Amino acid sequence: AAACIVTPTVGNGVSNGAIAFMMRHRKKLAKLGRPADQRKALMRSLTTELLRYGRIKTTQAKAKAMRKPVDHMITLAKRGTDWDMVQAMAYLYDKQLVKSLFEAVPDRYSDREGGYTRIYKTMPRRGDNAPMAIIELV
Repeated sequence: AAACIVTPTVGNGVSNGAIAFMMRHRKKLAKLGRPADQRKALMRSLTTELLRYGRIKTTQAKAKAMRKPVDHMITLAKRGTDWDMVQAMAYLYDKQLVKSLFEAVPDRYSDREGGYTRIYKTMPRRGDNAPMAIIELV
């Protein structure tokens, strides 16, 4: 009888020792070159600063990525329930900002159904030529 040689498989069924990476089809989240915990902290801090100052300058990729959390915080403030405030306090770093946000937002955005931010493209950053943008509240 012939001897049967079994090759161990590694990763996703690849038998040549390589690691198989799956394609990222329909994965819309911008990774921003960071691990998940750093990316979440970055989005929280950028969202907090935008809601505090109304306009910040950052890279285009970060500006596009932070539109969704900013819109979500404003939507929570528009609804204005106690649970919405709890959720906003859990996400934003400044608790006093959450209280002022829940007081000011319902009047300011009562007639608008989303799209609370506007992005302007600016000159590339000196040093690494990264595309920059200004994101502001409408």
